[in-house]
Amino acid sequence: MPPEERGDREALRGRLWRDGYLWLRGLLEPAVSNGFREYYFGRTGVADLEGRPREVGRAELREVLFGEVVPGPEYDAFCRQAALRDWFGWFFGAETFLHRRKIIRHTAPGENGIGTATQAHYDLVYLRGGTDQVLSAWIPLGDCPVERGGLTYLEGSHHRVLREEAEGRLKRPAASITADLPALAEEYDARWLVADYAAGDVVIHTARTVHAALDNVDDRVRLSTDIRYQPVDLPVDQRWQSHWHDRDGL
Repeated sequence: MPPEERGDREALRGRLWRDGYLWLRGLLEPAVSNGFREYYFGRTGVADLEGRPREVGRAELREVLFGEVVPGPEYDAFCRQAALRDWFGWFFGAETFLHRRKIIRHTAPGENGIGTATQAHYDLVYLRGGTDQVLSAWIPLGDCPVERGGLTYLEGSHHRVLREEAEGRLKRPAASITADLPALAEEYDARWLVADYAAGDVVIHTARTVHAALDNVDDRVRLSTDIRYQPVDLPVDQRWQSHWHDRDGL
């Protein structure tokens, strides 16, 4: 986006409505994102500090990830850091609420396909009990070139989702989830948008923007986190206000 728009709240709101996402390059200090990446790899053992994959037992990983990292103070501090909290407060023009259910994803090279990669979906599928004004933030933890499997957005998809919901044509929106990204692009007559992300970048998207994760064809582990902020005075979907665990699915 043009640099002059970064501090223009109305311009950013207009861009979010138009595009369905905001790519905020360098919103965070790269050292903060890279620092949490090093902490995560050090505690879980899934990669060395350069991101090269390592073997680790599933039971051991689950114990550390869900018993220590996800509910831990380091992750909470990262998600509540001033650069994020203050940006959302400024953008909403209101006090904010951070959903407790926050997800960390690591994807090793070649670890792709259904059950591993994030399939095409939009977040309101899972958040029907709260406001549709919730915004998701996808944050690459470390540099994430295209080949490492970052997030991809289906261009303009939020407009179609909103229209079809209003027309009652998406009564079962979960049925729209698919792993066939080319077919979905053809159905929507739209492009999948991809990019090389850098440590410190944050991508904000609406609850109706269709997105997915690319396959990791790099030689390093891709690490990212998904968090959600909303104005504190709007309804919250209470089903998702506990710490994330893999037994909960997406």
